[in-house]
Amino acid sequence: MSDRPCIHVVLAAGEGTRMRSKLPKVMHAIAGEPMLGHVLAALGSSGGGTDCAVVVGPGMEQVARFAVAQRPDASVHVQSERLGTAHAVLSARGAISPDRDVIVLYGDTPLVQPETLDSLRGAIGDGADLAVLAFEAANPAGYGRLIVEGDRLLAIREDRDASPEEKEISLCNSGVIAFRSGLAIDLLDAIGNDNAKGEYYLTDAVEIAVARGLSAVAVKCPEAEVQGVNTRAQLAAAEAALQARLRRRAMDGGATLVAPETVFLSSDTVLGRDVVVEPNVFFGPGVTIGDDVAIRAFSHIEGATISDGATVGPYARLRPGAGIGEGARIGNFVEVKAAAVEAGAKVNHLSYIGDARVGAGANIGAGTITCNYDGTAKHHTDIGAGAFIGSNSALVAPVRIGDRAYVGSGSVITSDVAADALAIARARQVDVPDWTPRRVPRRKPD
Repeated sequence: MSDRPCIHVVLAAGEGTRMRSKLPKVMHAIAGEPMLGHVLAALGSSGGGTDCAVVVGPGMEQVARFAVAQRPDASVHVQSERLGTAHAVLSARGAISPDRDVIVLYGDTPLVQPETLDSLRGAIGDGADLAVLAFEAANPAGYGRLIVEGDRLLAIREDRDASPEEKEISLCNSGVIAFRSGLAIDLLDAIGNDNAKGEYYLTDAVEIAVARGLSAVAVKCPEAEVQGVNTRAQLAAAEAALQARLRRRAMDGGATLVAPETVFLSSDTVLGRDVVVEPNVFFGPGVTIGDDVAIRAFSHIEGATISDGATVGPYARLRPGAGIGEGARIGNFVEVKAAAVEAGAKVNHLSYIGDARVGAGANIGAGTITCNYDGTAKHHTDIGAGAFIGSNSALVAPVRIGDRAYVGSGSVITSDVAADALAIARARQVDVPDWTPRRVPRRKPD
């Protein structure tokens, strides 16, 4: 890797019409994050510094806002006309300093790795004037072929322009290219548009550089890293590839995935050591799980923190703001939202806990719900440490249940309950003797 200063130019102007979507292509998500976010994250994790310029198309304010939210240092540039990849890079002309190397990437190649970008920069640091990221294609049809001679890259031949012999070449162009400082603008300005589409192709920079006596090299990476996304099918393929990577990372980090292919992770999912994840579990964005946690089958978790030794599921749903304390238990068909379930507390079945605190060691009986919404606003329920809430109770917020208090089964609690008190809020049982003979006519024998 080189320590030379560098700026990354990320092309994110594609509309994605083949996606059949109103959403800009680079905003389609894999592993819970827009594709552009994965590319920006790779830049942040590489050794290439923080400078970044993002090129968007007209009317793509959503993409611009996302880019700046992810990378506050990023500058955003609008490609007002769609005149090719070289033209897109030149739309960021003002961000390209002559004393910085330049790497051009694409917002729809979300699988590129930081280490790969470091290798590309390393080639420039080792003396190359241009470095192109290349891959050995299993099926090279449709890709630009790299014409090499020894260690030298001579040209990139587009598939439609390749000779029969060149079509046999399997070393293909990813589109990602690095320029030594001071070269990018001059080479890009020299690119013409004498082609069928009348566009300015970034790939032409290689032949122009070679004709000027500059050196160009190819840096190889796995094909999977640079697969682009233009269709929904390719989006699904990228999702599958990233999930395989995330599962491997989780298992290498000390988590057990009982059936890895059925577990879906987000790019920011954090699993501690000796976590066991059973089949058919989905992790949305923002999940952090401590050590020795068991996640039972068919659970759905997003925006939640689960502390050491807790158990969740099966068939549990943790929504954003859920915090599960050490050794706590969340059972089957339990939903927790914006609530803290403290250490050792138990919510074992068929309950909804929203906008609440469940104190340490408390027990929530089956069918209990916190009635947090009055039709206009959300309200908080506070359940004290060691409290016992009987089955099928409704706690109408705002309400506080004191430490070690008991709530009788089937109660509707609308007022605070003092510590150590017993609250029963249900009608007294009434038995009517001999009701059945008088109410139900005697059936005649068949």
